[in-house]
Amino acid sequence: MQQKQFVIEGSRINDIPDFYAEINRLFMTGEDWQLGGSLDGFNDLLHGGFGALDGDGPVTLVWKDMAHSRAALGIATTRKYYEGKLSPESPYNKTYFQEKLAELNSGRGQTYFDILMEIIADHPNITVVAR
Repeated sequence: MQQKQFVIEGSRINDIPDFYAEINRLFMTGEDWQLGGSLDGFNDLLHGGFGALDGDGPVTLVWKDMAHSRAALGIATTRKYYEGKLSPESPYNKTYFQEKLAELNSGRGQTYFDILMEIIADHPNITVVAR
C-alpha cells in the first residue's frame, strides 16, 4: 500500500478558520463541499472515506512551520474559541466549555493545537513530521 504524503503550510495558519482553510486545500480538492470548522469533522476526515483520504492507508503529514501554527492556535485563540461556545446564543454545552476555559486559564488545559494533535494521534495510520 502506497504511503500518502501531505504538506501542511503552517505559516498560512493564523487562527482556527485558517487551519480549516489549509485542511480543505489539502484534503478536499475536487469535492463539492468543504469541511467546516469542527473538531469532530476534522476527526471524521482523518478516518478516511472522502476527499484525499479515501481509505485507511498510511499517511504522512509534513507540518511546515509547526511552531507558527502552535503559537497561532495557542492559549489566546483557544480562549476565544471557548468564549464563543459560551455566548448566550450558543447551542453548545456551556458547563463543558466553562470547565475547559477554567482549565485553560489555570494552565492545565489543552490549546486548540494540542487538541488537533491529540485527534491526529488517535489515527495510528497517520504520522506527523514537523518541519
